[in-house]
Amino acid sequence: MPEGHTVHRLAGAFAARFVGKTVQASSPQGRFADGAALLDGRVLRATEAHGKQMFLMFSGEHWLRVHLGLYGMWRFAGPGLAGFGRRVSRLAAREEVLFPPEPRGLVRLRLLTQSNVADLSGPTACVVLSSAEKAVAMQRLGEDPLRDDADPRRAFTKVHASRSAVGLLLMRQDIVAGIGNIYRAEVLFRARLDPHRPGREISAAVWDALWTDLAALLQDGVETGRIVTTEPEHRGRASGKIRRQDASYVAHRAGRPCRVCGTPVLAEPMAGRTLYWCPMCQTG
Repeated sequence: MPEGHTVHRLAGAFAARFVGKTVQASSPQGRFADGAALLDGRVLRATEAHGKQMFLMFSGEHWLRVHLGLYGMWRFAGPGLAGFGRRVSRLAAREEVLFPPEPRGLVRLRLLTQSNVADLSGPTACVVLSSAEKAVAMQRLGEDPLRDDADPRRAFTKVHASRSAVGLLLMRQDIVAGIGNIYRAEVLFRARLDPHRPGREISAAVWDALWTDLAALLQDGVETGRIVTTEPEHRGRASGKIRRQDASYVAHRAGRPCRVCGTPVLAEPMAGRTLYWCPMCQTG
């Protein structure tokens, strides 16, 4: 599932290439025909990301809400979108002879301008909302460290009031929006926090440090399109491009030695996903 930095990058792609332009909307698959008809011929006015949700505002105060979920992805074609990773947004490897290209697979929604096309496949949610409905949807979301209006103390209040493990609380999108399995594991490791520690035992100072680190990691992900959480001294090599196998401390490294202490990394189910952690380093 794409994490919050990817959704913010996608919102940026739409802002750069689609905002201010009249958009032709269609549903090649047919499952979103009514929604596409509401958007067809309207101007895309603004884009917004909040956690794992993206909102596109069209003229007439129509908002498109998209949650990619586990299997959703956007495919782009056209100039200016080559900086987006293959997992969520795929740019054709070569320029299409005919524009727009034929839809690939089961495309729920196609958004087309004179120069760019965005095809959405397999989302968990794809729905047109009014401004009032969009406001309600936003109220259900927690604090997004990438947003200027985020309030880390409001998130801390929810965490500190809970007996649940902090590793579970970080995955709740009504507390911290945009955090997925990798960022959860990595930010807890970097904070040296035991993921099983109850939220009510987390101090304000510890939470503030965790939030600051999380915001910095997410911002780096927006800028680079990658999740890299390791420090240079903990990678397999000191210089050069950061290899995928060197990008994380514990995520997807079950049974392998911790980069800091050498203890085998553990893995267990938590919040419906696999939690990775080091039992020696994470005792806080």
